[in-house]
Amino acid sequence: MRATGLLGRLRRRDPGDAVLRRAARLTLVASVVFYGCRYGAGSSVLATYGLFGTIAAGSFAQLPGPAPQRARILVTALPAAWALIAVGSLLAWSTWSAAGGMVVIGFVVAFAGVGNPRLVGLASAFQLFYILASFPPYQPGTLPERLGGVTFAIVLLAAAEVLLWPDPVPVSYRQRLAVAADRVAAFLDVTAERLTDPPTGPGARDPRRERAYDSVAAIELGRNPPEWAPSAAGAQDRALRICASALREALAEADRLAVDAPAVPIGDLAAASLLRSCAVTTRAAGRTLTPGAPPVGLDDLDAAIGRAETAYLAGEGDGHDPPDASRLCRDATALAVADQTRVFAVGVRVATGSRPDGEDAPGGLFAYARHSPWRLYWWQFRSHLAPRSAHLHSSLRVAVALAVARIAAGALHLTHGFWVLLATLTVLRTSAADTRTALRPAVLGTIVGAVVSGGLMLVIDKPIVYAVVLPVTLLLAFGVGRLLGPVWQQALFTVLLTVVFAQLSPEGWRLAETRLVDVLLGAVIGVLAGVAMWPRGASHDLRHNATGYLRASADAVEQTVLAIVGGAPPPDRALDRVRRRMILVDSSYCQYHSERHHPHRQQVNWDAVLSAGHHVVPGAESLLRRNPPGCLAGWPAAAALLRDSAAHLRSAYDDVAREVAHDRAAGPTADPAGCGDELDRVRPLLSGPDPRSVRHLVEVDRWLTGLSASLARIRPPAGDSAPM
Repeated sequence: MRATGLLGRLRRRDPGDAVLRRAARLTLVASVVFYGCRYGAGSSVLATYGLFGTIAAGSFAQLPGPAPQRARILVTALPAAWALIAVGSLLAWSTWSAAGGMVVIGFVVAFAGVGNPRLVGLASAFQLFYILASFPPYQPGTLPERLGGVTFAIVLLAAAEVLLWPDPVPVSYRQRLAVAADRVAAFLDVTAERLTDPPTGPGARDPRRERAYDSVAAIELGRNPPEWAPSAAGAQDRALRICASALREALAEADRLAVDAPAVPIGDLAAASLLRSCAVTTRAAGRTLTPGAPPVGLDDLDAAIGRAETAYLAGEGDGHDPPDASRLCRDATALAVADQTRVFAVGVRVATGSRPDGEDAPGGLFAYARHSPWRLYWWQFRSHLAPRSAHLHSSLRVAVALAVARIAAGALHLTHGFWVLLATLTVLRTSAADTRTALRPAVLGTIVGAVVSGGLMLVIDKPIVYAVVLPVTLLLAFGVGRLLGPVWQQALFTVLLTVVFAQLSPEGWRLAETRLVDVLLGAVIGVLAGVAMWPRGASHDLRHNATGYLRASADAVEQTVLAIVGGAPPPDRALDRVRRRMILVDSSYCQYHSERHHPHRQQVNWDAVLSAGHHVVPGAESLLRRNPPGCLAGWPAAAALLRDSAAHLRSAYDDVAREVAHDRAAGPTADPAGCGDELDRVRPLLSGPDPRSVRHLVEVDRWLTGLSASLARIRPPAGDSAPM
C-alpha cells in the first residue's frame, strides 16, 4: 500500500510523466557512457568526464523548445564546452590561477544571459565543465580524453533527446501570441457590433472579452518561463515584446470603446468599420506566426485608416455648432486601436524574419530591426553595465563566490574539492532569502545521503555491486528525487556520487564523510556570498529601475505634449531614455519572478507598472505621426489645457514612482471615467475655428486619458491584499 501511495504521489507531481521520461533517458545515456568508458575503454578520465558531461548537459542545463531544438543546442554548445575544459585543465596547475580563471569564467558565463536569457539554462552546465577541469591532478596530457568523454556524452545525449521518448512539444510563446491575437480580434468584432447594434437589455459582459483578457495575460513576460519568454536582445524577440504590448493596448482601447458604446444604433459608423478591419488584420497577423505562413498585408488596414480619418474630419461639425464630443472620442479611440493593430502587424513581420521599410515602421519603434544582431547584443550588454543592473549583481556574486570556494578547496587540499563549488552553485541564489531557503534542503539532504552512503560503504566494498546499482541510483536521483523534493534530491544525488566514485577511486566510508564536509563548506560560502553581496536580490533593483522608468516615461509624456503645442522640440531623446530604462526594468522583472517573496506583504502590481511604461513609447510615436509637433501652436487655449493636463499626469507618475520606490502598494483609487466624460473639460473648446485642430486636441487628450487609466491599473482596488 505504501508503494502504491508513493507511485500515485509521483504520478500526481509528474503529469504526463515528463520528469520520469527525462530521467529514464538520462539514466540510459549516462549508463552507456560510463560503462563504455570505464569498463570498455578502461579509462577513469573518460568515464569521469563522460558521466559529468551527461549530468551537466542533461540535468543542470534547462533547454527550451522541442526535442530537435534541444539536441541542436547541445551540439552547438560543444565548442564552448571544449574551450572551458581546455582552459580549466591549463589553469589547474595553481590554486590562484584556477581561482582567477573562475572569476572570469564565472562572470562571463553568467553575464552572457543578458543578451539572451535562454543562455541561463546553459550557464550552470558551462560552469561545471570549467570547475571539474580546474582541479588537480594537473595533467594537460589527458586533455584529449577529457574532451573525448564530454563529446561522447553530449552527442549521445543529443541523439537520445530526439530518438528516445521525446517530450511532447510544449506551447510556445508564439502560439500563445497567436491565440491572443485571435481572441482580441473576436473582441474587436464584438465591439464593432455594439457600436452599430447595441444590446437592448441589461446584460453581462460578453464572454469573448474575458477570453481575450485571459489570453493577453498569458503572454505577459513574467508568466512565461525564462527559457521561453522573448527577452533576448535580438530583433525577433524585441518584436514579440512589442507585439504583446500592442495587443494589450489595443484590447484596453477597444474595451473603453465598448463601454462608451452609444445607447442607440448609429448607421454607417466609421469607427465600427475600422474596428472590423483591425479584427481582420489582427487575426491574419496571428496566423502568420505559424511557420511557413505568408507575411500579413497592411494595404487593407491602411485603406481603412484613411477612410476613417476622412470620415473623422467630415463629421466634426459645420463650424457653428460644436461637434459631437462622444463621436469624436469614439473615432479617436478607434484610430488608436488601428495604430496599435498596425504596430502589432509590423511587429509580427519583424518577428518572422522580415525587415521593415520606412512606410511599414516610421519613427524609431522598429529602428533596431535594421541593425545587425551583434550590434543589438552589444547595446544590451552596455545597458546592463550599470550599477543598478540585477544581471550585473548576480554575475558578480556568482563569480566571487565560486572563486572563494575554489581558493578554500585548494588551500585545504580537499580530495574532491569540486564538490565545494558544486554545493556553492547549488545553494547560491539571487537573494539572501532564496539562498537561506536553498540551504536547509542542501545540508539536510547531504547529511541523510552521507549517512546512507557511509553505511553502504561499510557493508559493501566490492566495486561490481556499485556498477550493477548505478542505473537504479541514476533513476532515483534524477527522477524520483526531483519529484519528491529538494531534500530527497540532494540525498539521492549524494548516494549517486558515492556509487560512481566507489568505481573510480574506492576510498571506503570516508568518501561519504568527504562529501559531507565539502558540501557544508560550499554551503557556508554560498550563504555568506548571498548575504554579503546585494542580499535583497532583484527586488531592490526592480524598485529602483521601475522608479527611473516611470519618471523617464513622465518626462517623455510631458515633452511630447509640449512638442505638439509648440513649446519644445520633438521628444526623441526623452523616448530614447525610456527605451534604455525599459531594458533594465524588464531584466529585473524577470529575475524578480524567479525569487522567493514574503507571503504576507502587499505587492506592487509590477505587470501594471511595466504596462504603464510600455504605453508611452508606442503611443507617443503614433501620436506624433498623426499630430506633428507644433500642430496646436496656434490655439493658445487648447495648448494651455494640454500643458496643464500633462503637468498633472507627470505628478501622478511621480507619486506612483515614490510609492514603488518604497515598495508600497498604492491605496485604492476610483476607476477612470469613460471617454466621453473625460472630454467634458475640453467641450468648451470644441467649437474652435479649425476642425483639424479640434481633432488634434481630442486625440492628445484621449492619449493622456489612456495613460491615466494605465496608472490607475497600478493601484489595487479597495480590499485587495494579494500576497507578494
